[in-house]
Amino acid sequence: MKAKKPQIPLIWHADTNKAVSEDLSEPNRAVVDEFARLIKAGARETVLKAVRRMPPPSMVSLFVHLPLKRARKLTSWLDQPELRIIAELNPSFRAALLDDVAVQRLIDVLDGFEPEEAADALDDLPDEVAEQVLPRLKERETIEALRGYGEESAGSIMSRKFVAVPVDWTIGQVTADIRANAEAIEKLYAVNVVDAEQRPVGYLRLRDLLLAPKETPVEQIMQTDFVAVGPETDQEEVARFADRHELSVVPVVDRDGRLIGRITPKQLRRVLREEAEEDLNLMSGLPADSRPDQPIRRIIRGRIPWLLAGLAGASLSAAVVGAFEEQLAKAAILASFIPIVMSMAGNAGIQAATVAVQGLSSGTVTFADLGWRLGKELVAAVANGAISASVLMGMVLLATQFIEVQQPIVLALTAGLSLLSVIVVAVIVGASIPILLERLGIDPAMATGVFITTGNDIISVALFFLLMMLFYL
Repeated sequence: MKAKKPQIPLIWHADTNKAVSEDLSEPNRAVVDEFARLIKAGARETVLKAVRRMPPPSMVSLFVHLPLKRARKLTSWLDQPELRIIAELNPSFRAALLDDVAVQRLIDVLDGFEPEEAADALDDLPDEVAEQVLPRLKERETIEALRGYGEESAGSIMSRKFVAVPVDWTIGQVTADIRANAEAIEKLYAVNVVDAEQRPVGYLRLRDLLLAPKETPVEQIMQTDFVAVGPETDQEEVARFADRHELSVVPVVDRDGRLIGRITPKQLRRVLREEAEEDLNLMSGLPADSRPDQPIRRIIRGRIPWLLAGLAGASLSAAVVGAFEEQLAKAAILASFIPIVMSMAGNAGIQAATVAVQGLSSGTVTFADLGWRLGKELVAAVANGAISASVLMGMVLLATQFIEVQQPIVLALTAGLSLLSVIVVAVIVGASIPILLERLGIDPAMATGVFITTGNDIISVALFFLLMMLFYL
């Protein structure tokens, strides 16, 4: 008896929207495999019939978990209404999906996007391709205006669709106008109130529209704690601003204070995700825009500078060790402490740097906090260093019961003091460098990885040998 083929369900129980594969339940994994088989077999009508029954979250998950080659094939089969789902994908994955797609097909895809989504997608395409596609898009003028703002600025990610009403209206007029334009309003989070010059003076919450009598003047019940950002504000700062003021939507105003757009919750989530990915890449010693689908040439070009920087740092560390060749000849046992000291310094420095980078990203840490941060980290470093040093001294004393070593107690005490000092210095460096880089306008995430690790390696080895020379040799 033949086994039944997996059935494609109407409901998908995976909520991922990332460009990397995540674990799926067995039924959903079977669905992905069946879709991949049908796409490979060229069963276009069968696949499209199943896809059109799926809700958007299920389609997103399907695209993410299909092999990239099959996902690209499915993209070539979709009609205009279904192509809209591609805008919901992670930008990195979306760029990989649209790579090498014919120009006319790109036009069909991007015409289904909102202007800000299309502008974002165009930025991910090669310049020569974007130049061919842009002039033929329906929303060309709006997209060009968005792309005219700085990259990763509020203006480049804002939506030009928003609801605004005159300050001299009544609640009845507002609700009637919203009903009349219901088809054009996708999601309503709040209603902006503007003056005759289109400058925002307040906003109405949804509860105000539902609970206030129709004849109530807007000016009487509107909220006046209106905050906004300019179009050139960096998108990372916009995300911090939204978090600080607990905003679900961030209004955007021009230099004259006129309302020109809004940044939606969807865009805010995308900014947070992109910034987190960039920081993770930088902390790992990779270019900020690294993607898993990059061609080999770009992978090499992007990573080799960091690897060479690491090689230079390691060479300096080796040179420091070589400078103490005479001391190593006198007491070869010292060589066994080098990896311990370097590892502990690297770990302590990375821990402090990571916390500092996270604090800077969330806005909870600033340059003004440097003194307070260093004091707090110093106390913790001394405590952690003392505990680690005590363990190391115990290990040295235990080892000297089986290995003949001169002055075992002095060696243990000096090793403990060295480890304590190394941890304290590494923590101070790790906690302060990201804040100083932020002050200089450099992404603090660059402080971690190669920078902190290599710097602490050199400092820790030099400090270790200096203390050994002073107290043990």
